[in-house]
Amino acid sequence: MYIPKFNLATDRDEIVSFMQRFSFATIISSKNDIPVATHLPFIVTIRDDQVVLTSHFAKANEQWKDLEGNKPLVIFSEPHAYISTSNYDKELNVPTWNYISVHAYGKAQLLTEPAEAMKVINSTIEAFEQSYGKQWDSFPDEYKSKMLHGIVAFEVVVDDLQGKKKLSQNRSESEKDKIIQALSHSNDMNEKVIASYMLSDKSK
Repeated sequence: MYIPKFNLATDRDEIVSFMQRFSFATIISSKNDIPVATHLPFIVTIRDDQVVLTSHFAKANEQWKDLEGNKPLVIFSEPHAYISTSNYDKELNVPTWNYISVHAYGKAQLLTEPAEAMKVINSTIEAFEQSYGKQWDSFPDEYKSKMLHGIVAFEVVVDDLQGKKKLSQNRSESEKDKIIQALSHSNDMNEKVIASYMLSDKSK
């Protein structure tokens, strides 16, 4: 990912927190020199001081067949905001976009044991809807086994984590304040989130 120095994010805890917050990501691999992508919810954890991404494919989605021996890219990128030149001090300017994005590369491994796949399912339930856990626990083992046969669980142990925060770091303080003010009062949730990230970044 192209990252100018003033947009580079280096705080791993901050990057991981962003990935956990915006965990519906895109995994990209290559088959016959053609990129293949799937959009999936990921569980993002730290294990043995390494970032680990866990998820599962529908078994019918054959991208899983090309993961091992490949080095997939997982992209986390959700909030973004159009930045109007009306926020700038000088008229001679062009509009742009503010956003945060994380690119994670790593070694993929399929989790083929039923117990491993079940752990992924349970972790996903815990992360996204804990209240559903009781319902899931009450299901017959036969039903759960059938569901497991329809998925392929996997993990990616990240060995290259690239974070980019494009939050108007190259603009003047007065311009940043105008942008934060404008985005904070927007009806668009993406713009409000970017404003909060800008405010946090500005206070450091």
